[in-house]
Amino acid sequence: MNKIKLALCQMNVVDDKERNLKKATSMIADSVDGNADFIILPEMFNCPYSNDKFIEYGEEEHGSHTLNTISKLAKANSVYILAGSIPEREGDRLYNTSYLFDKTGDIIAKHRKMHLFDIDVKDRITFKESDVLTAGDEFTVVDTDFGKIGIGICYDVRFVELARIMAEKGALALFYPGAFNQTTGPAHWELLFRSRALDNQVFCIGVAPALNLDASYHSYGHSIVANPWGEVIAQAGEKEELIICEIDLDEIKKVREEIPVLKNKRKDLYEVIPK
Repeated sequence: MNKIKLALCQMNVVDDKERNLKKATSMIADSVDGNADFIILPEMFNCPYSNDKFIEYGEEEHGSHTLNTISKLAKANSVYILAGSIPEREGDRLYNTSYLFDKTGDIIAKHRKMHLFDIDVKDRITFKESDVLTAGDEFTVVDTDFGKIGIGICYDVRFVELARIMAEKGALALFYPGAFNQTTGPAHWELLFRSRALDNQVFCIGVAPALNLDASYHSYGHSIVANPWGEVIAQAGEKEELIICEIDLDEIKKVREEIPVLKNKRKDLYEVIPK
């Protein structure tokens, strides 16, 4: 299957897990009504983006109410669902983790955010995920009915090596549930997704929460799909929005034949090698 109908669920996330799950359920239902094959939720879709809330909302994978809810929806509707990310608890550690469910409701991949969002933009925004979160250390590329896909989370998109490794492992589309803010979003969000798509001649998809002015962290929104030519083919605004967008994976082969960047790399001089 070369065409995928994506559904980008830019949902409004509030300080109430049950309300967030009801909203996710509603947007998934609307996505199914739109004949989506692959549904994507935002980073931290079940809780506010805040270190104290990560601790409060943390769930263990086994027995997770959030994951059980998404699993049932994937199975009932026979669709893939990339469950953005949730605060995943394992022992005394907490991770920012994304789960991919297949059409039978099984978890077929999980990605723990590799690069923690520790920034300090003078007089504008300071955030330090590492105060409560632990970084993941595994590359996440998984087989689907549509071919291989790669998964990162938010800040991971800034690291060119990660995207290149996933592409070299065969990923045709890179998915980054994310939550850029009102400082970094306008400056870098679109640029980064277009760049990672262009660098690796793949589709690159970002799905964010909607802007919630009542929250302590103000998401930029602007969920996005960029194609292998580096063009934006779909993008939301700041408010809650569902985008359904079809991508054609045959475009990848066409672009790579026209401008064979990956083929023309000087492997005799340099190489990105995962440990």
